[in-house]
Amino acid sequence: MDARLLDILVCPICKANLEYHKTALELICKPCKLAFPVRDDIPVMLEDEARHLDVDEA
Repeated sequence: MDARLLDILVCPICKANLEYHKTALELICKPCKLAFPVRDDIPVMLEDEARHLDVDEA
């Protein structure tokens, strides 16, 4: 994932900064407790496509 893209991407719900987890291929929003998938180096920033984080992940 391009570092410049990561600098400008924010959560589509709360506008918080996202953390990239390379091994899981996900962008994590800690305030919303959501993980947005990254498919073929393209972030899927749709709430319906995000998974909810477990308590221990958040």
